[in-house]
Amino acid sequence: MNSSSKNPFTWLEIYVEDMDRAREFYESVFQFKMVPMQTPGDFGDLEMWSFPWEDGGANISGALCKTEDFKPGTGGTLVYFTCEDCSVEESRVQQAGGQVLQEKMPIGEHGFCSIIMDTEGNTIGLHSNS
Repeated sequence: MNSSSKNPFTWLEIYVEDMDRAREFYESVFQFKMVPMQTPGDFGDLEMWSFPWEDGGANISGALCKTEDFKPGTGGTLVYFTCEDCSVEESRVQQAGGQVLQEKMPIGEHGFCSIIMDTEGNTIGLHSNS
């Protein structure tokens, strides 16, 4: 990519069945607080809790979403969370009710990653440079 290219991703949504359980999992593993969101317009039963973000920051953000229209599950898209050292977040997964599917492993010049499953059955990745 050239330096004038933009990050192609804008937003992500992770669908959940039990919002309280899912929110507790992500807050425990990543040690941050999620923010309740107002849904713009009429989105029926949609409940959203946003991941922290910094306006104008380099990375994207997103939200946990609960609705009858979409269900959580494994397979398909895999979202990676940025970490200083993914083994730190990985070490919190089981106590938070999740499962480690692939322990921290090197991915060559791209750093390291772990693959975990959240309390809702979603598979997500952890990525770090060290």
